[in-house]
Amino acid sequence: MKVNVGNLDRLIRIVIGLALVSLPFWLDSPWRWLGLIGVMPIITGLSGRCPGYRLMGLDTCPLERRE
Repeated sequence: MKVNVGNLDRLIRIVIGLALVSLPFWLDSPWRWLGLIGVMPIITGLSGRCPGYRLMGLDTCPLERRE
């Protein structure tokens, strides 16, 4: 799969993912474990590949890679 997530999008995904992952440490309710959903934005932000973008045909990466 080619890189389809641009740099700004990657940064936003990583920041939001870290914020979500930190929820279990800050909240004291049964819903705090939903913060583990933040793992997915971190993974897609670090790898630069988003399966959801691929399914929808989106590409925020400004560089075209030669194949």
